[in-house]
Amino acid sequence: MTEARREIAARFDSAEGYEGAARVQALAATKLADRLAKRYADRPAPGRILELGCGTGLLTRQLRRLFPDASLTALDLSPRMVERARASVPDAVFHVMDAEYPELDGPFDLICSNFCLQWFSNRHAAFARLSALLSPEGRIEVTTLARGSFAQWRSSCDDLDLACGFPDYPDHRALQAEWPSTLTGTWTIAPLTDPVASARQFLLELKSIGATTPRAGSHPLTTRDLRRVMQHFDRSAQSMDYQVAFGSAEKRRGFFVTGTDTGIGKTLVSAILTKALNATYWKPFQTGLSEEDGDTASVSGLAGLTPERLIPPAYAFQAPLSPQDAARLENVTVRPNDLTLPQANAPLVVEGAGGLMVPLNDDTLLIDWLTTLSLPVILVCRSGLGTINHTLLSLAALRERAIPIAGVVMSGVPNAGNRAAIEHFGNVTVLAEIPLLDDISPQRVAIEAEKLAETLRACGF
Repeated sequence: MTEARREIAARFDSAEGYEGAARVQALAATKLADRLAKRYADRPAPGRILELGCGTGLLTRQLRRLFPDASLTALDLSPRMVERARASVPDAVFHVMDAEYPELDGPFDLICSNFCLQWFSNRHAAFARLSALLSPEGRIEVTTLARGSFAQWRSSCDDLDLACGFPDYPDHRALQAEWPSTLTGTWTIAPLTDPVASARQFLLELKSIGATTPRAGSHPLTTRDLRRVMQHFDRSAQSMDYQVAFGSAEKRRGFFVTGTDTGIGKTLVSAILTKALNATYWKPFQTGLSEEDGDTASVSGLAGLTPERLIPPAYAFQAPLSPQDAARLENVTVRPNDLTLPQANAPLVVEGAGGLMVPLNDDTLLIDWLTTLSLPVILVCRSGLGTINHTLLSLAALRERAIPIAGVVMSGVPNAGNRAAIEHFGNVTVLAEIPLLDDISPQRVAIEAEKLAETLRACGF
C-alpha cells in the first residue's frame, strides 16, 4: 500500500460519527439502489456482487436488501470501517483491501461502489482491471463526485483570491473517456444539495467522514485565511451543492473482426478468437458462395462450433464481390440499419466483409455500420511490407469515428520491426502474431486460441 493510501485509510479509521454526517453519501447510495432495482426488475438477480469502498455499509445494506440471496463481497481500506460494515451485514464477506487493486477471483455479476472512485489514482486502468473480474453479462454500477461539487466553498475561496484545496473532479466528458474498450458505459450527473448551518459545521462534518485529504500539490490555508473563507461562506451560503455522477457499464458482448484488406486472414483469426472465448460466431455479410462454402462453415469446422453457436448470415450472395455489388447482381439492397446484434448466451464474434471501407450499399460503408454496434474492433493486418501504412490508416479511420479498438492481430511471418512500429505509432496492442500455417486444422486453431485467450485476459477482456 502506498503512503498516500495509508494516509487515506488512517483518516477514515479515525472518522467518528460517520453515518450521522454522511448525508450526501447516504442519499447517493439510496439513489444508486433505486437504479439497481430498476436495472434488475426484468432480468435475473446477480449471483455474485463485489462492492468497492463499502465504508460503514451504507450501500452494503441496500445491496443485501435488494439481493438477499446473492453472495456479497465488500472491500475497504479502513479496518475500522470494515468492522462497522460487518456488524451491519454479518453474512457478507469483507476484506481490508485497496479497491483500486482488488486481489480477488471473479467472476462477479455486479461490481458497484458509492463515493469510492474519487480516491482512485487512475480510474481508466482500474475499470480495465475490474472488467476482467466481470462475468460475460456482468455490470458495473458506481457513483463518484463530478465537477461543480463544493461549489459554495470554492466560490468563497475564489472571491478572496485564495486557493481551494478540494480535488479537481472530472466533468462528464472526462468521465466518459475513462471507460476502457472492454466496457460499454454511460454517465449521468445529478445535482444534490445538502443544508449547512455554518462553515464550522461543514468542516467538522468533513472530518467526521474522513474526507479531509487535500488535492495533490495543494497547501493548507493559513489559520487567518481559513477564518476569512469561513466568514465569507457564512455570509453567503446556507447549503452545499454536489454534482454526483452515476456510472453504468456492461461488459462488451464480444468483438468485431475486420482487416486492412481482403484475404488477409480474418476468418482464421475469427475462428481462433471464437475458440478462445467459447463464443458465438456471426458473419452478417457473406459473398462468394459460388466459389466456397462460406466463412460460417469454415469457422464452424475450425472452432468446433455446435449449431446454437452459429448465427446465419443476414445477407448471403453468390458473387465474390463487395456486398454492394454482389447484392446488385441478385436485385437485392443491403439494409444494414435494419440489423441489430443477435442475442447470444456467450460472447459474440462478428466478422466483417473485406476491409473497413467496403461498401454495403450506395450510401453505407462497413465502417459506418460498425459505429452503431458498440463492439471493440480487432484489426487483422499482414506482417510484411506495406502493413505499417495500411494498419495506421485503418486505426486512424476507427478513431476518427470513436470506434473502440481492442488491438491488432498480425498475420504472416513475424516481423519485430513492423510490430514495434504499429504498436508505437498506432498506440495499440498487438494481441497476437499468427504465423503462416502449413496445417490449418482444429488442433492448430485450439493451440493459437489458448495463447490468444491468455493475452486477452491480461488485457482485461
